[in-house]
Amino acid sequence: MAALLAAFALTAKAQTLPIFDAHLHYSHDAWDVVPVQDVIAILRKAGVKRALVSSAGDDGQQRLYAAAPDLIIPECTPPLDGTRLESPHYVLAFRPEAIEVARHFAVEVAACAKAGSPAPRTLKLEATMPEHGHGMNYAPQVKQLAPGRWRAEGLMFHMPGKWEIVFVVDGERMAHSISLSQLLQFEPAELQAILRHGPWPPPWRPDPSNRVSGKPEAIKLGERLFFEPRLSGPGSVLCASCHVPFRGFHDARPRAFGLEQVDRNTPSLLNARFNRWFGWDGAQDNLWAQSIRPLLDPREMKSSAAHVAKVVRTIYEKEYRSAFGRSPPADEELLVDVGKALAAFQETLVTGRTPFDEFRDALERGDPAVAARYPQAAQRGLRIFVGKGNCSVCHFGPQFTNGEFADIGVPFFVAPGRVDPGRHGGIQRLKASLHNLLGRYNDDASRATATGTRHVDAQQRNFGEFRVPGLRNVARTAPYMHNGSLATLRDVVRYYSELNEERLHADGEKILRPLHLSEADSDDLVAFLESLTAE
Repeated sequence: MAALLAAFALTAKAQTLPIFDAHLHYSHDAWDVVPVQDVIAILRKAGVKRALVSSAGDDGQQRLYAAAPDLIIPECTPPLDGTRLESPHYVLAFRPEAIEVARHFAVEVAACAKAGSPAPRTLKLEATMPEHGHGMNYAPQVKQLAPGRWRAEGLMFHMPGKWEIVFVVDGERMAHSISLSQLLQFEPAELQAILRHGPWPPPWRPDPSNRVSGKPEAIKLGERLFFEPRLSGPGSVLCASCHVPFRGFHDARPRAFGLEQVDRNTPSLLNARFNRWFGWDGAQDNLWAQSIRPLLDPREMKSSAAHVAKVVRTIYEKEYRSAFGRSPPADEELLVDVGKALAAFQETLVTGRTPFDEFRDALERGDPAVAARYPQAAQRGLRIFVGKGNCSVCHFGPQFTNGEFADIGVPFFVAPGRVDPGRHGGIQRLKASLHNLLGRYNDDASRATATGTRHVDAQQRNFGEFRVPGLRNVARTAPYMHNGSLATLRDVVRYYSELNEERLHADGEKILRPLHLSEADSDDLVAFLESLTAE
């Protein structure tokens, strides 16, 4: 054995540095001097077979054992698959739960005694930040599960940086460093799902069905008409009565109230230009037709084509000529043009970039420093959103909506003996509308914009379905659901967490299941949803 040690020492670049110590532990200091493959070659040439002990706490020893396990006799093996540490008398393995900034976690620990050492009896655990000189704000509780087995609960690393977690077994200290980033590690499938929610904002594209889409003069006229109460029959209600700009073009009411209360919640107009269908039931297939609908509804603005045309001819004729390049036409056609001017203005109402967008784009370009600025709670909520919550199946893409309709079990009773048929009734009204994209008022001569309208078909399962709303700026558009029945985002999260599947009709969404979220998970999901709001 002495000759073998001498051979190792002669191989080292520094003659006084042995590769192994007196106990045949591969020296940590020798690792940078003699490559492990050279050590293996010497051992094999000398005919050594399983004559060495493994020092699991030493990086060189671990690499040697991994490269040539047939040469190594482990001193002892803790009954736990995890990170291994070593002291003079003990070998320890630990396996923590996912460690994230400002989130409690637990650690499984096992230890065994080296030859000639007493069995491990006690474990203490602590953690510190050496660079900051302080430890955790919480004292972990260590529970013994079996001889040599423990579980420590209640740990929390309250800030990112380098932490040192310390295990003390019967007075012998073993430590392991953990560098904790603000950035969670997302799986490839999670990352792919996250990237699909951008980029934002999408590039500008005019609406082919509206010949004044994007035209500055039409936008200006549309804005003036949006705030014009004289368009309404009694002259007291304007578009902004329900679509209040400082409320995110929403009214904060459970159900809209124009001249009377209506059956549904007011949708925000922000990002409406990206919709495929309009209204909770999709009874309109374009933004200008949707802009006409409340003008004529007796419960909202109680106007008529003749009344709207009179207002334009007497007050806005000059602005109309500038926008449309002609004199005001007959009443019905002029009503449609008012809708198109209103649509041109609403197309400009696009939400800004959000904390989520900065995070998403940083992930895409591989910029972890910027990505780490996104709050960890929001990151955890995002993981739920694209993962076990299955939320992104319907709330898909940059607008966080697939643009279609779903039954999620929200009651569709409006009043005793009266129900809201939702999408089923919407399709029927769409097909009957003079203002749909199959009609003569569509400025797209090819009618390529009318493909959806041409092929959509009312089915029994559409009864009680409502449009999947986009989630951008969702924190500013409470209350929620088509009937405004859920007051807060937390109520929405709780609804899905405790979903009553019996409320889904037979043809309802089969993907929906109760999520059974913990309070912490719910907090995280709300934090993510709030991060979709432009600052």
